Amino acid sequence: MKRNSAILGAAFLMATSAIGPGFLTQTSLFTEQLLTSFGFVILISILLDIGAQLNIWRIVTVSENRAQDIANKLFPGLGFFLATLIAFGGLVFNIGNIAGCGLGINVLTGIDVKTGAVISCAIALGIFWYKEAGRLIDHFAKLLGFIMIALTAYIAFSSHPPLGEALYRTIWPEKIDVMKIVTLVGGTVGGYISFAGAHRLLDAGIKGQQAIPQVTRSSVSGILITSVMRFLLFFAALGIVSQGIKLSADNPAASVFQSAAGELGYKFFGIVIWSAAITSVVGASFTSVSFWKTLVPAVKQHEKIVISCFIILSTVIFVWVGNPVKLLILAGAVNGLILPVALAVILIAATRSSIVRQYKHPLALQLAGWLVVIAMTYMGIITIQQRIGKF
Repeated sequence: MKRNSAILGAAFLMATSAIGPGFLTQTSLFTEQLLTSFGFVILISILLDIGAQLNIWRIVTVSENRAQDIANKLFPGLGFFLATLIAFGGLVFNIGNIAGCGLGINVLTGIDVKTGAVISCAIALGIFWYKEAGRLIDHFAKLLGFIMIALTAYIAFSSHPPLGEALYRTIWPEKIDVMKIVTLVGGTVGGYISFAGAHRLLDAGIKGQQAIPQVTRSSVSGILITSVMRFLLFFAALGIVSQGIKLSADNPAASVFQSAAGELGYKFFGIVIWSAAITSVVGASFTSVSFWKTLVPAVKQHEKIVISCFIILSTVIFVWVGNPVKLLILAGAVNGLILPVALAVILIAATRSSIVRQYKHPLALQLAGWLVVIAMTYMGIITIQQRIGKF
């Protein structure tokens, strides 16, 4: 029973890490920009997500080592490089999470987004330092998460999206935007998110070749939970924009809920996005710093202080930079660029008996993994070129 709880917990850890303020903002904004063709972007991102997730979770649990330690065994010093990449991606994500907190408080109270972010930073530090409060808000956020899914399904139903056209364009799109694919994949399994679930399984003692069936089920479940929510929000937003309603540039996801459920829906959205964001701030900070625990003893000795500094730094950067919507989009894009590097390290490690012992990684999974690496690298280069072209 405890083992099954840990397996489901790892799936939800990955899914709730992905379904945050960036997820809501990206999905709503991209639906408005691509309309029915965004379904194709979601479909491709799901296939890439599964290819990445299956490989990463399996190799981490079979090797019985955390990702940074696998990298160091592969090549001394590589673990430090990987941990630096993950921490950087986690920082960008965390800035986006702080931005989501600011947006949530702005929706609920009208307080300036930056002021709301600073208030949320203080609350996040309180949640982290007082474990009882952390457990309380964790359960509260899960409850709100289920309500959010139910409300989104209701909005998707009541907004009357053109389902036939959406499903057709999911297979045969009118237009394709590779930057949006990179952003979605990065926001779902990029950076620390995939490793968070895999490391959770290690902590629960679920490891070794005998655990492969459970690991596979857990990794795919996390992607499917995320995908269901992504399509529901896509249909909800599509129904709204198909009516000719323009989404707010400052908070596109909130305007989807407001258009479908009025002022009550708008306020409810504020509660949901804030709760999702505040728990993501703590989770992203904890996981990003955890990559350094086995590499630098001082980090393990002063873990709470380091994590607190991570949260404060995220807030300072957001207050300085501003523009939460752009930051939430950037977070996914940056982690999408990190993914092929991290996945390539894991795939090479899968061929080393010194790391995985007698385990033989299936050829189909290897090919799927390398296909993701190649595709994400290619699309990442195009994304960088597009970004540079705008400056």
